[in-house]
Amino acid sequence: MGMECAVRIGIVTVSDRASRGEYEDRGGPAIRAWLDAAISSPFEALTRVVPDGVESVSGLLQDLCDREGADLVLTTGGTGPSHRDLTPEATRAVIDKEMPGFGELMRHVSLEQVPTAILSRQTAGIRGRSLIVNLPGNPASIAMCLRSVFPAIPYCLDLIGAGRIDTRPDVVASFRPGAA
Repeated sequence: MGMECAVRIGIVTVSDRASRGEYEDRGGPAIRAWLDAAISSPFEALTRVVPDGVESVSGLLQDLCDREGADLVLTTGGTGPSHRDLTPEATRAVIDKEMPGFGELMRHVSLEQVPTAILSRQTAGIRGRSLIVNLPGNPASIAMCLRSVFPAIPYCLDLIGAGRIDTRPDVVASFRPGAA
């Protein structure tokens, strides 16, 4: 399989300070490192840093899904209760179908670690043939949340007509009903 068949994965850091260069982006690199360890099939990472806000985030999500052909978009940041935390609102503004189970599971596993996980507002949804998943901003939480939800992501991508992702079972075993 050549690189032209590689799945395209958007990795979006949502942060006013990181977008201005005042703060080192740790979330985007944490997502990339986890994907590099977990995915066995070829993929192309479309890495972006964007300021907080509904318009900035929704515009970038639309661009990644519609123009850049991202099969999967993972966001980090902007999911808390602060005034500028608007990533879930931006996601809901551009999706056709919300997939609330992703946020429910991420909050569940995070609550086992810290009581403040209840303040997180991550969600997920489908735009066309792209899956968008909002992850938390903390790198340790990103890995924990990806471990929890990623087993369902390859099959979800199959169902919406996106590219195929295969995983390394020793890192994360993806589940496809009826598959051996």
